[in-house]
Amino acid sequence: MHLLIGKDIDDGNMFRIPCDKSQRVLVCGKTGTGKSYTMGVLIEELANIGEDIILVIDPQGIFWTMTQPNEVAKEIDSLWEFDREAKGFNLNLMVPGDPVERYGGEDVVEEMERRGPKIQGLRLNPSDLSPEMWCELFNLDINELQGSMLFKAVRTCYRKLGHDFLLDDITATVEKMRGLDKTKEAILRKIEMAHDWQLFEESRYREIWEILLPNAVNVLDLSVIAQGRYGLRNLVVAVLANFIFRMRTIARRREELGLTTDVKKVWIFIDEAHNFCPSGSSTLSKEILIRWAKEGRQPGLSLVVASQQPSALSAEVLTQCGIRIVHRITSKADYRAINALSQDFLPDDLQSYIKLLSSKGQTLIIDDELEKMVQVQVHPRQSAHGGASA
Repeated sequence: MHLLIGKDIDDGNMFRIPCDKSQRVLVCGKTGTGKSYTMGVLIEELANIGEDIILVIDPQGIFWTMTQPNEVAKEIDSLWEFDREAKGFNLNLMVPGDPVERYGGEDVVEEMERRGPKIQGLRLNPSDLSPEMWCELFNLDINELQGSMLFKAVRTCYRKLGHDFLLDDITATVEKMRGLDKTKEAILRKIEMAHDWQLFEESRYREIWEILLPNAVNVLDLSVIAQGRYGLRNLVVAVLANFIFRMRTIARRREELGLTTDVKKVWIFIDEAHNFCPSGSSTLSKEILIRWAKEGRQPGLSLVVASQQPSALSAEVLTQCGIRIVHRITSKADYRAINALSQDFLPDDLQSYIKLLSSKGQTLIIDDELEKMVQVQVHPRQSAHGGASA
């Protein structure tokens, strides 16, 4: 199985990348060169095959338009060359919290749903965060009073209640603990703050598989929450990625033993990935994304990261990307980051090849496994692209 990317600029042949096994793909380019558009093409191609679960991390809120067919006449006319047609895709739009509140009104949600996507709220289970993650969320040191108390409280909830505990259970546990009242009050204020974020389940444990649809493009719209001091976007990504990694690891073991499983392989697409797995700093989601990049092949987890600043993306993820789709870049730091990934089969003047990318949608595709570098014109989107500037 292969994903059709576009046409080789030199010889006019169709260019495809394999998708029958786990992949790590980098898509990069400065703003306006077609980075998000190309990622949309990859998502569409994978959805056309329909065998794996697709999860798109969307910090800009631009991928929900995939439910609508492409209406750009010039692009529609070109699709026939690639045996493709303009069409919309089945899309599951997941919104952290209450969609009506996040989108600013019931009429907005109704109008969006009229255009195709299934919209549902996503809330995290407090028990899906480890005690360490709870401390990291509030930037607490577990060797200091507040960090130690919160760590012990969450660990106690795990021991007594398993996965079936909520924020109120953490609160009740803190209130029963021995310690300074001042420390307790500080922890309780933080838990109350977590209530106010409206990101956590308040009534029951809910499996993430309940909202991930296997036969749809699952888009997590993070544009509705600010990055903010507590890194709530990173929190959501970390919880989802950890859960999926754990479930696919279990499923892979069953597959190896010849046992049945209904947990499909997963592709995760992350736009503006440098915000979730940055170079030189830590986030709640960085550790699991590095693990996904390094260890995810065996359990059947694929990763596509897109960034306008490849130099700002963790080198531990960059170096795992065996396929690199490079649009035009101009920053010296970004050139250096791409050059650092150069293999023996690549020319020394890679920068000059990147500079030759003259028009929007042109890209340099580097495939380490095939040991080849090809200039490609990415084929038009089948669905509507939501990334245009207002």
